Amino acid sequence: MKVLKKFLPDEHVQSVFEIRPSELKERGIKGIITDLDNTLVAWDQADATPEIVQWFKLMKENDIQVTVVSNNNESRVTFFSEPLNIPFIHSARKPLGKAFRKARKEMNLNKEEIVVVGDQLLTDVLGGNRADYHTVLVVPIVQTDGLWTRVNRKIERQILGWMKSRGMLNWEDKEWKK
Repeated sequence: MKVLKKFLPDEHVQSVFEIRPSELKERGIKGIITDLDNTLVAWDQADATPEIVQWFKLMKENDIQVTVVSNNNESRVTFFSEPLNIPFIHSARKPLGKAFRKARKEMNLNKEEIVVVGDQLLTDVLGGNRADYHTVLVVPIVQTDGLWTRVNRKIERQILGWMKSRGMLNWEDKEWKK
């Protein structure tokens, strides 16, 4: 049971747009490590939407650093991040800790000043929790996924079902019941 708690996010939101700089600053948060695919944009959408561009701008205006940390390949993550002038780490191998440590070091922040945001329990939440960050799970932007993510989603549904049956979840989300 202790091991499965590593899959439990500290927070759950519908989208990154619910993550507001004022609330982050109140909690002493100065940085966000965020996933890319199905967290910021659909996994099959190459570039940022106008809404995501505005979200990044809002974070920057409020001195909240954002680093994209993705398991996807260099060309995918570069194509998305470079036009926005957002630091990024590709081929991150989440949930392993190396990319999380690298992002923190590049942001020059303490662990307590960073949140990890993502749409997957097995990569984003587990990796963030293992590295002792505050974790925020978002609902995936679209209900389709690449091959490996589809496998992960099946495992996630089992983990979430187990957590729910033990009263560990404090949210209701019909998206996860599919």
